[in-house]
Amino acid sequence: MKRRDFIYLTGMGTAATLIPGIPVVGRPIDPMQLLESIDLALKKRMADVALNAARSKGATYTDVRIGRYLNQFVITREDKVQNIVNTESYGMGIRVIANGSWGFAATDKLDNDNIAKTAELAVSIAKENSRLLTEPVQLAPQKGHGEVSWKAPIEKNAFEVPIKEKVDLLLSVNDAAMKAGADYVNSLLFMVNEQKYFASTDGSYIDQDIHRMWPVFFITTIDKATGKFETRNSLSAPVGMGYEYLNARPQDKIQGVTTLYRGRYDMLEDAKAGGAQTKEKLKAKSVEAGKYDLILDPSHLWLTIHESTGHPSELDRVLGYEANFAGTSFLTLDKWKSKNFNYGSKLVNIVADKTQVGSLGAVGYDDEGVKCGRWDIIKDGILVNYQAIRDQAHILGLNASQGCCYADNWSSVQFQRMPNISLQPGKEKKSVDDLIKGVEKGIYIVGDGSFSIDQQRYNFQFGGQLFYEIKNGKITGMLRDVAYQSNTQEFWNSCVGIADESDYRLGGSFFDGKGQPSQSSAVSHGSSTARFNGVNVINTSRKIG
Repeated sequence: MKRRDFIYLTGMGTAATLIPGIPVVGRPIDPMQLLESIDLALKKRMADVALNAARSKGATYTDVRIGRYLNQFVITREDKVQNIVNTESYGMGIRVIANGSWGFAATDKLDNDNIAKTAELAVSIAKENSRLLTEPVQLAPQKGHGEVSWKAPIEKNAFEVPIKEKVDLLLSVNDAAMKAGADYVNSLLFMVNEQKYFASTDGSYIDQDIHRMWPVFFITTIDKATGKFETRNSLSAPVGMGYEYLNARPQDKIQGVTTLYRGRYDMLEDAKAGGAQTKEKLKAKSVEAGKYDLILDPSHLWLTIHESTGHPSELDRVLGYEANFAGTSFLTLDKWKSKNFNYGSKLVNIVADKTQVGSLGAVGYDDEGVKCGRWDIIKDGILVNYQAIRDQAHILGLNASQGCCYADNWSSVQFQRMPNISLQPGKEKKSVDDLIKGVEKGIYIVGDGSFSIDQQRYNFQFGGQLFYEIKNGKITGMLRDVAYQSNTQEFWNSCVGIADESDYRLGGSFFDGKGQPSQSSAVSHGSSTARFNGVNVINTSRKIG
């Protein structure tokens, strides 16, 4: 987690207390009221009002999303609780096609008259938009699913866990880090529940209950003699799980140069390690710039996957729709049409998957009512596909959407968003130690850090949290001031080894921004530890004088 994300999270929690009408723990409001679900029959009746009103005004297609979005923040610093906040947002978004064009409108007033007026407004907007059309919207066929539901397979609803239990955990995390050497510690639990209902003129009525959570801390340790400081963020991944994520089991532990976890997370043990590691970082030697073989842990590699694979394979970016805000892509259609564009080495297999259990992007159906699935993006190092939604499928010659349409709120219009994008594990039995043994001069990188990448997602630079020098197949000590530079093709073609499935883990982002107005989505990226040969490493320290 980057510091700016932590500040963003805590800022969201603080800002929530200033918004009128939002329930805040500590005020005379029962937080358990947030858990009460809305009656399914009522949702269907409201959706039908919108569908019928839009049809009567000339819409040839309509979809309705009724959303209830719950967030909870528990924020602490050292031995104090800084904030505890619950937020709730509830309303309806209506999207239509009329005269061959899209129109959208939303409302939080869910009586029949206001729903009908909002549907009529969406149709009016579509008709006005059609004046600018060069060609009508082409929707991929979609068979209606009838009345169906999907629930995240959580074991323990995080919203039902008492606040005191959460506070006690975070304060114990802070205390453990301080005792291990930290001078300052912030920690936070961020929990999300999306209750989403979708209906369309295709004949779908889909109810979904989605849960996500993110336990994070940010540690700072200061050298009192020099005034220099080092930081270490938590090595947790944000996940599509319940509170069970915080109950790590012995089989979840992966022991290496630092303790890592697969599927579950021990926040307390990570804080102890983090406090000690920031002290070690203060004494670490500064890296010498040059070419190194890199061993990249999944807690680091997820971000490189996100930026250099996830974003450039978004079809709307490829087509230039995002050029004004988020850039374009070097993975242009001509490269895909050639059927032999070399993206990486033959070891590199990257898939999109909206169904992966425990991932941030896991849902049963996307926000167009398309049943979600899995498909190849890179196969044996070759570009074979992109990410597409219903009105893009025809561009790729697909007869159906790939199910990656999403809106971050009922008031936001849905559009193409990144599904979970993951590097597949190696097919041969291979451990992290096996990868390290063959390295004569290298660096083992754990955790994500600062990064930079160009507008076409090609030339980039990535940092990390922890850096360990490798000499003659052995880790010899910690380094600092490390970042590596490459371009996407060069980097992925330098991949010469990937650990097997036993090392596979998820990382991810809770706040992937895109679009104007900007929206945020949550997405996971999995991998096993991988080796990349001959990568350019720079020294990031700033020397004055």
